Amino acid sequence: MKKIAVIPARFAASRFPGKLMQRIGEKTIIRMVYENAVSMDLFDEVLVVTDSDEIMHEILSIGGNVKKSTKEHQSGSDRIAEAVALMDVDVVVNIQGDEPFVEREPLHDLLRCFEDAEVMVASVMKRFEAGEEPENPNQVKVICNKNRDALYFSRSPIPFMRNRSTGLPYFKHVGVYAYRKQTLLDFTEWPLGALEQTEMLEQLRYLENGVAIRMVETKTMSIGIDTPEDLERARAEFRSSPDKT
Repeated sequence: MKKIAVIPARFAASRFPGKLMQRIGEKTIIRMVYENAVSMDLFDEVLVVTDSDEIMHEILSIGGNVKKSTKEHQSGSDRIAEAVALMDVDVVVNIQGDEPFVEREPLHDLLRCFEDAEVMVASVMKRFEAGEEPENPNQVKVICNKNRDALYFSRSPIPFMRNRSTGLPYFKHVGVYAYRKQTLLDFTEWPLGALEQTEMLEQLRYLENGVAIRMVETKTMSIGIDTPEDLERARAEFRSSPDKT
């Protein structure tokens, strides 16, 4: 089974344009993400896919593997699908270009899901901890069946805790995905579903089309850089743990 990691890297992020070329220590964020993925020794290939000449030249300058998108895309999934369409690959892992401290363990566990021939898509979740707010609509929640396949994703707290004595935890969805190549290509051809448009969550497109998403639980949480404030948090994390690079 050939496994690759693809890092979608859009320059003009709406909340923080150019964030992937910001530096943490001496390295740009996109360089840190790429080198981190390569160092995991999990993938047959690591590839950055970008709409930006600046990001492309950054990866080429370190001898990295990068492709320039030829089309405008609505999502990272569409950008990845274009890049892998003609590649000889079985499983594609989507690593977010703005998460420089992603750890090896959850990605390793994601790849193990595909030892089950019935798994077409897998993703990651983490329990909410004390003090965190499931009511926050920017934090996506997920509930699963007994096989750890997602039943639903929502911006609302799910399930509704009518009976709190069950002690059932809330799980947040961590936006790291792995897909079989053909399933990803199929995804880009399906029209947006009603649930996807209502919640504004593209992963619901899989569920609406009958494709299960196998969930892996992790205890680690990376720092996603969406704002200048997130960047300062990441820099502080780097200063306290320089071995993360």
